[in-house]
Amino acid sequence: MMVFRVATYNVHKCKGMDWRVSPARIADVIGCLESEILATQEILLSQAGEISKRLGTPFIFGTARQHAGEPYGNAIFTKLPFVSHQNHDLTISGREQRQCLRVSLLLPEGRTVHFFALHLGTSFTERRKQARQLLSSDILACAQFQTHRIVVGDFNEWTRGLASQLLSQHMESADIVMHLKRGTTYPGILPFLHLDHIYYDRDFELRDMHLYRTKLSLLASDHLPLVATFAV
Repeated sequence: MMVFRVATYNVHKCKGMDWRVSPARIADVIGCLESEILATQEILLSQAGEISKRLGTPFIFGTARQHAGEPYGNAIFTKLPFVSHQNHDLTISGREQRQCLRVSLLLPEGRTVHFFALHLGTSFTERRKQARQLLSSDILACAQFQTHRIVVGDFNEWTRGLASQLLSQHMESADIVMHLKRGTTYPGILPFLHLDHIYYDRDFELRDMHLYRTKLSLLASDHLPLVATFAV
């Protein structure tokens, strides 16, 4: 039996609740998570680079768009060897550019995990279209990646919308009420919405899940890291 930990964290461009931009502070939070695989949303390429250097952890970047003259999107941090990775465009016409980053990684003993990190749109109609894109043969239903999948991110879906419905039909949904004893994760200081989600295939067993809530994490971003421990 092998155990590993994953996390998802919207870092809000490293801008904290005090409006101070500090990749170093975000790195301090991440360093306490002890996760083998971490997905971050709302991050600039330069910020991911600084965090990577501070932690000594490589990263793979998925560009959604340009912001302030540099790439902006999702980043996956991991020391696990990667087999391949791919950036999938989830942009809906007339809406902010969005993407899903897939990284296939080798776990100890040669097992593989296909890890998908994403940040969906804020519009109800937009998310419905993005949900169908996610479950298409280009992304999650691709014959090469139909098992050993974990999907994490900020879904911007606080009700049981189409993305939640479709993913729950094909994968297991990490039940935050069971593990966190609450049904909300955002904002970190006083949660009243459930935006951060983790889905996984039955190849994995979810052992534990928690929100990393400390004085530092409450200040570093408007989201808190959502951390899950899996066994395979």
